[in-house]
Amino acid sequence: MNWNNLMSSARLGDSKEKRVSNPLRSDFEIDYDRIIFSAPFRNLQDKTQVFPLPDQDFVHTRLTHSLEVSSVGKSLGKNVGARVLENNPDLKNLTPFDFGAVVGAAALAHDVGNPPFGHSGEQAISDYFLHNPKALQIKERVSEGEWDDLIRFEGNAQGYRLLTKNQKQGLRLTYASLAAFSKYPCSSSLSSRDKSRKSQKKYGYFKAEQDAFSEMADRLGLVSLSESEPVFARHPLSFLVEAADDICYSIIDLEDGFGLGLVTFEEARDFLAEILGDNYHPEKLENIASDKEKIGVLRAVAINTLISQCSEVFMQNEADILNGTFDQALTDLIPVNNTLEKLSSFSIKRIYQSRQVLEKEAAGFEIIDGLLDAFIEAVFCKFYDKEKYSGRHKSVYRLLPSEVQFKLDWAKSPYESTLEVTDYISGMTDSSAVKQFKILKGINLA
Repeated sequence: MNWNNLMSSARLGDSKEKRVSNPLRSDFEIDYDRIIFSAPFRNLQDKTQVFPLPDQDFVHTRLTHSLEVSSVGKSLGKNVGARVLENNPDLKNLTPFDFGAVVGAAALAHDVGNPPFGHSGEQAISDYFLHNPKALQIKERVSEGEWDDLIRFEGNAQGYRLLTKNQKQGLRLTYASLAAFSKYPCSSSLSSRDKSRKSQKKYGYFKAEQDAFSEMADRLGLVSLSESEPVFARHPLSFLVEAADDICYSIIDLEDGFGLGLVTFEEARDFLAEILGDNYHPEKLENIASDKEKIGVLRAVAINTLISQCSEVFMQNEADILNGTFDQALTDLIPVNNTLEKLSSFSIKRIYQSRQVLEKEAAGFEIIDGLLDAFIEAVFCKFYDKEKYSGRHKSVYRLLPSEVQFKLDWAKSPYESTLEVTDYISGMTDSSAVKQFKILKGINLA
């Protein structure tokens, strides 16, 4: 892989690159702006990151998390971009800000495919197709690969679908930003999955978007890892998107846990001090009045430390990243990795398994299963089992937004119809999912 191809500003569906004439706003900055103003991104403001939204204190939503990941991503991209350009003086049409803009845009979008109720939402959708008897009617009508997409629902693949659907009216991002977004450049049914490669831990596109993904990979010159299946090495900048996410959720979840009283000041301080190492100066905290502000200051310096270390690891492995042989998380190789691993184990016990988090997850399973059960049945009776289409099904179907009904009218197969329903439900906010569930169950008619 080479940087000239990898930083292509061509957009999906375009035959060639069309650079913008405005020198103050690059193609990659346009990507960022398009994502900011998109409905999937806007909906993140009411989607759970980890904690349910409390009455007393601020915690992160998917939206604030994504903004912070994007900020960290921009810094990582500019750091790496400056070094890459220094080592490759022939890359005259690029600046460090282009690298920062690509990583910033991809990081901004990294969670747009996640359903409501946190990561449990993904499992809830998968569980419906795996365990609900009504889902068997779908299994009989789809291919094995399509069924794999449904029973292993993946927010990353859903995100790629949202970013590439409706290209004439949609986001139409550059190939570079789309590929940097794609941390898992393989399908759900990859038969030759290599568990040693971080990029094959999950999958990054549904069967419905396979052609678009392959077109993107071909245009950018991503390394193909199989002669028989569409699986590729990561775009180099996707390692920085992943690192930005890893940095933010490690540090910010700790800060949220402290704010909610799940973590003591001393515990949070000591983890952050361990990351800072020799740069930790406890005497400087004495002039800060509140413990909350002290943790905020330590958090900021810790993030800067992790940005510096991840940038250095990337540059140390640049050659292997470009030839497709490097496939690890950058945070696994930084000097403070042992501290991050201890922090991860601590967070699982004290934060992610706290009662308020578990209650939100349990409710999410119930709500998402109920929504899928109602809407999938109504859609399949209307289009594929018309003799069973009852008045109840008709009422439920009419609750779908008009744009969803329009897309269902044009769906060409049971697989496409199912994806339109999962598009709708995974795109819901936490609040809208709860409201729709109550309406369907007759709990709330006000």
